Amino acid sequence: MDARDLVRSEKLVRSMKVICTAQGLRSLRSAWRRRRSDAVGLPRRGTELARVPGEVEGAEPEPGGGVVRFARSSLRVRVTTGGAVFCGWDGAEPEPSYALDGPCPEPDERAELEPDTGGGWRVVSERVTVMVSRTGTVEVRTPGGVVLRRDLPPRWWEPAGAPGPLEPGAGGQGARWLQRSEVAADARFFGLGGRASGPRLRDGVYRLWNTDPGGSFGPGDDPLYLTMPVQLVVADAGTHLVFHDNSWDGSVTLREGEEGAGSGHDRPGGCRTRMEGGPLRYWVIVGTPARVLHGWTALTGAPAVPPRWALGHHHARWGFHDEWEVRRVVAGYRERDLPLSVLHLDIDHYAGHRVFTVDRARFPDLPGLAAELLEDGVRLVSIVDPAVKAEPGDAVYASGAADDVFVRDTRGREVRGVVWPGESVFPDFTDPRVRKWWGGLYAERLAQGFSGVWHDMNEPVSFAAFGETTLPRSARHALEGRGGDHREAHNVYALAMARAGYEGLCELRPDERPFLFSRSGWAGLQRYGGSWSGDVATGWAGLRASLSLVIGLGLSGVPYSGPDIGGFTGFPSPELYLRWFQLGAYLPLFRTHSAITAGRREPWEFGSEVLEHAAAALRERQRLMPYFTTLAQLAARTGAPYVRPVWWRTPKDRALRDCEDAFLLGDALLVAPVLEEGARRRPVRLPRGRWYDTVTGRAYDGPGKVVLDAPLSGIPVLARAGSVVPVTGPDGGVELEVWTPCQGRKGAGAGTLAVETGDGWEKPELLRFATRLRDGALTIEREGGGEVGYPVRIRGEAPPEEGKPPRRTS
Repeated sequence: MDARDLVRSEKLVRSMKVICTAQGLRSLRSAWRRRRSDAVGLPRRGTELARVPGEVEGAEPEPGGGVVRFARSSLRVRVTTGGAVFCGWDGAEPEPSYALDGPCPEPDERAELEPDTGGGWRVVSERVTVMVSRTGTVEVRTPGGVVLRRDLPPRWWEPAGAPGPLEPGAGGQGARWLQRSEVAADARFFGLGGRASGPRLRDGVYRLWNTDPGGSFGPGDDPLYLTMPVQLVVADAGTHLVFHDNSWDGSVTLREGEEGAGSGHDRPGGCRTRMEGGPLRYWVIVGTPARVLHGWTALTGAPAVPPRWALGHHHARWGFHDEWEVRRVVAGYRERDLPLSVLHLDIDHYAGHRVFTVDRARFPDLPGLAAELLEDGVRLVSIVDPAVKAEPGDAVYASGAADDVFVRDTRGREVRGVVWPGESVFPDFTDPRVRKWWGGLYAERLAQGFSGVWHDMNEPVSFAAFGETTLPRSARHALEGRGGDHREAHNVYALAMARAGYEGLCELRPDERPFLFSRSGWAGLQRYGGSWSGDVATGWAGLRASLSLVIGLGLSGVPYSGPDIGGFTGFPSPELYLRWFQLGAYLPLFRTHSAITAGRREPWEFGSEVLEHAAAALRERQRLMPYFTTLAQLAARTGAPYVRPVWWRTPKDRALRDCEDAFLLGDALLVAPVLEEGARRRPVRLPRGRWYDTVTGRAYDGPGKVVLDAPLSGIPVLARAGSVVPVTGPDGGVELEVWTPCQGRKGAGAGTLAVETGDGWEKPELLRFATRLRDGALTIEREGGGEVGYPVRIRGEAPPEEGKPPRRTS
């Protein structure tokens, strides 16, 4: 029995035990209700007819492109001013969309629709060319004519007798459709939201349906909590992102290509995107990885910048018994001189697990506790679940029922499910009126002293003894006034909840940036906050999955995320805990967390050696805080994730495209975590350029592979030659750590510092620095002139062939 079979067996045993409890009986009834509701409320699938576009019949120019008409369909192609390409079949428009940040970008007036040879049409622009064949094949090409993506004519399945082309997505209706695509034989796939088996996505089927896997998950589990129809495709010919703007249930089937397959010919890589309804519309953005993510951010919104304190260390646990245990844990950090920024309270601090309440017996003075902890620099963050206990006398339920905010079924009755508080109802966050109501409820959390919120169970989850653990697919939603059902609303439910919470916190505390992160979401979640791994299983496989999730989410547009250090379940060995902790110290969300039945996660629980090395990791995180705050600001302005794949600057390096056990933190640092038990040395594949071991100062030249020491005291971290890394100096102020550049013009380096202005909305000044080494003299210059303005510390061992150690000039 392999690890995946063992997890399934444990889940089966656990589910059988649960059914024999009162909660289990409620989940059994809930599952039957959901099945009956869908049997009555969903249209039956009768005879369907397949349809393809047919032959081209003409075209009509429009700003940025035009509409190409076929015998049985039409295709709108539009290039925007930022270079993003929109394609919409059967009258599909860019809006309405949950993904877009505001109105659709303006069309590029210079892009023109013109006839092409062979009876097709093409749209030519400065950054991209779109070719449309006479049968509906769409090719996205570079300005030089290289094909990046070939989308074959789509196919629809419509009810027999449908009156011509349907309007997909209108009122929850729409045909099922399939789109097949081809990419270069050497292409590699990334993204699709949070995937445990990545970051490079192998051949297989990836479902697009936000799902709580139940209990815990490992690399073989899919889908998970946060799926997105966002693919990043990297090939020698170039990088492109494709986003199918459709929130319905679906799947993406990937097949990597083969070079020289058959009789010396390449077999292209393939992708099949299948949706159970909704519009066939998608966006394509081409360019370097940095340009692509910048374009994606321009389209879907800038990532929210977390407050500075949220970039420190977080400690959480499902199972803090009372406020005295909270004090004991915080005192444990203080007594051992371990930095701690945030402590999280899980559902057990609620009264009967009911949202927006407090168990007064165990937390008699929560505002007082919060104020006491804040004096020590520790803030409280509260879990917030969407389910509201359907119980007379519950204040939240009474308020929501009076305002008619809960999801209803096709007969107009409240949809009931089962979650932690028992029988529950669910706010319809796709209604602006409901979002306003929900956002106002966060005043209670702020009054209790919480500084931020953590959204959980928002896929949404409703416990069920069988079938899907979510709402009935027939459940009705407002969908911004258009109306529809849960088939369309499911994947955007958590995104809309995040918007409600974020906007509510902004209104309640207008002078502070909110802190919010969410287990589930969809394209555009970054506008409101970040995410985390969810209930990753304790084990070395779970450690590896943690890194995959963070990289994949970053390439899908969500730069702030991290795992449950030590895993959510189980009892990690001291070595596993330490290696997870050392990885977490270099990830945006640095949080320990565990289940109520799992082992403790305080560093001192694993022995003196682990404590010593975990303390070193915590101190290094504190030292790098100016770098993390700078990365947060750069992510908001450029879309570049904090954690980047090692191929970020050199996507044509095929060996790097296959490297999944290391990452770049910003542009300056390469982090190589230890992901295998017992490893004390590990190979590290370097991008081109010179890299310095940050412990020994020794220089290595890439591209290539080196083997580095990885003692229990720390994981390998290398710094790019010439980089300027802002760090916390000995006096607590900012210091610039400059890593010696290579000799000559090609060895120039750079770095950026975001000058902190607090946790408000004022954008900090970005200071840029350049470095170079000529004739043994190291020059550090501030962009725009003037004094560097900060202490400078030179690091890095100059290789023997470069002669004497560098001299510094400003």
